[in-house]
Amino acid sequence: MPKLGVNIDHVATLRQARREFDPDPIKAAKICEQAGADSIVAHLRADRRHINDSDIRRLRKTVATRLNLEMSINREIVKIAVSIKPDEATLVPEKRAEITTEGGLDVIRHFNRITKAVETLQKNGIAVSLFIDPIKKQIKKAKESGATVIELHTGRYDLVRTKAAQARELKKIKDMTRYARDLGLIVNAGHGLKYHNTKAIARIPGIEELNIGHSIISHAVFVGLAAAVKEMVRIIKK
Repeated sequence: MPKLGVNIDHVATLRQARREFDPDPIKAAKICEQAGADSIVAHLRADRRHINDSDIRRLRKTVATRLNLEMSINREIVKIAVSIKPDEATLVPEKRAEITTEGGLDVIRHFNRITKAVETLQKNGIAVSLFIDPIKKQIKKAKESGATVIELHTGRYDLVRTKAAQARELKKIKDMTRYARDLGLIVNAGHGLKYHNTKAIARIPGIEELNIGHSIISHAVFVGLAAAVKEMVRIIKK
């Protein structure tokens, strides 16, 4: 039965709209944990558009479950991660112009830099996950990088609009989960998962954790954060 990691980035996005102090992502993290989240996810971007350095330091002190730091392979960010020591670091691609992460990390193209970042983080006691597309070549290269965990990008599964296309994407995620598990990798999944499409992903054998943010924070506007997290927990663990 998959665990739930809640990404609190967009609590900080709302705070940054006024550049004040509310809503506080650290308070949000506590509510998520109390409501049943198994981990807290936060992305420290190079442009600091939502989560900032102070947030990460405070989260490290207060998160009682697991802190998963999403991050690029930018040297400055790797240095910060080594200093703060999250329980897990998930390496993701990052472009300044993007609204949100647009796809998985290209492990083949950036293999040397990724491998170096993986080694540095692991030497400092940080588990490393690579956020990648469900493609066999990328998974194989992720294994070669030394990472022990991958997070399969489910964005395309969310974006396709026909049942046939969605079934194809779901099968791809299932097949690549099995392939990665056979290689000895821990498999997580995330991106674009919502209340209406998460159940099918949660049923895939071998997926350890689903990392979900935007849909939970959006739903929380109407029902409250604790209720939004509890509802997603029910969907995943039903």
